[in-house]
Amino acid sequence: MRKDLVLEWRQKYAFNGMLLYVGSTVFVCYLSFGLRSNVLTVPVWNAVLWIILLFTSVNAIAKSFMQENRGRLLYFYSIVSPQGVILAKIVYNTLLMLVLALVCFVFYAVVLGNPVQDVPMFLLSILLGAVGFSTSLTMISGIASKASNNGTLMAVLSFPVIIPMLLMLIKMSKNAIDGLDRSTSFDELLTLLAINMIVITVSYILFPYLWRS
Repeated sequence: MRKDLVLEWRQKYAFNGMLLYVGSTVFVCYLSFGLRSNVLTVPVWNAVLWIILLFTSVNAIAKSFMQENRGRLLYFYSIVSPQGVILAKIVYNTLLMLVLALVCFVFYAVVLGNPVQDVPMFLLSILLGAVGFSTSLTMISGIASKASNNGTLMAVLSFPVIIPMLLMLIKMSKNAIDGLDRSTSFDELLTLLAINMIVITVSYILFPYLWRS
């Protein structure tokens, strides 16, 4: 994890590139919806935000294992356990996604307005989304890195896994935007927590087999 943080600090173009992607996407949405203000209803505002976060997470986490060359992976194989590798990648990607998601939400709310009535609950949904995207996509990135056309495989494998989670996140955040009682989002909250725990557990158990290949 420290290695990834040091590399990210030295090679700031990767993180700055993701910030540029978020900023340009939000600005394009502003140009598109600003000319027709009646189009940007609350459901559209919510859906567009999660679409931006989804593609940001895919682009940010795709490089988790794809940026590692064969020699470096062989060196890691000799000094650390596979469980340590996958957990460190998940924690690092979670921190990265949290920063990007919060920056995206703040910039998005400033540019396109902020209709959220229950901000803490909405931030909780962003937190769960960042953790969910990171845990799922990190393992998928490890699988895709073993293939030749890893970028395409990453996209193909990620969307069937992410879509059910994305639907629950959209519903939970919509409840927060409307200011509904927090108990209405309790089922989605428990389901998202369960999915995150299951994905982390499965990654912890199965990654050693992928690592040995």
